[in-house]
Amino acid sequence: MSAATRTLIPLEAVDPAMLEQVLDRAFGTGRHGRTAYAIRAGTDWLPALSFAALDEDGMLAGTIQAWPVALTDPQGRAHPLIMVGPVAVLPELKHTGYGRMLMAAQASALDPAAPLPQVLIGDEPYYRQFGFVEAPRGWACPGEWDPARLLVRGAQPAVLPQAGMLGPWRG
Repeated sequence: MSAATRTLIPLEAVDPAMLEQVLDRAFGTGRHGRTAYAIRAGTDWLPALSFAALDEDGMLAGTIQAWPVALTDPQGRAHPLIMVGPVAVLPELKHTGYGRMLMAAQASALDPAAPLPQVLIGDEPYYRQFGFVEAPRGWACPGEWDPARLLVRGAQPAVLPQAGMLGPWRG
């Protein structure tokens, strides 16, 4: 299937039940217990940065969401970030370019004049192509997590604190 036959739409145009079905198929029904869900607990995804990909038949093939989160440093200051994900693609469509298309759509929707750093939990070898690098080892997450899978992307990630706890941004 060529990329020309794929369509991107705002995620808010997708029936919430269909979104849940894609997420369940991509990550399993136990996904709500994952660390990423605890980090963004009680927040709503950001519509301007969340998209759905439709296949050539108009069927939902994948989604990407963005969430307002913060890194709270040891002094109690909250540093806002955007949490990328989940990046969900139906299992039978993995490795066909939908993930790259969704990541590119989200990156192009970020305001270049005021970009917030982005964070995600994922496989560094894959997300490296989008500019993500391992987050500082002083960053912590609620629950169990693998520090090698906590990734960050930003114009100047060095300005972020080297230590802190990730959680929802209540701004």
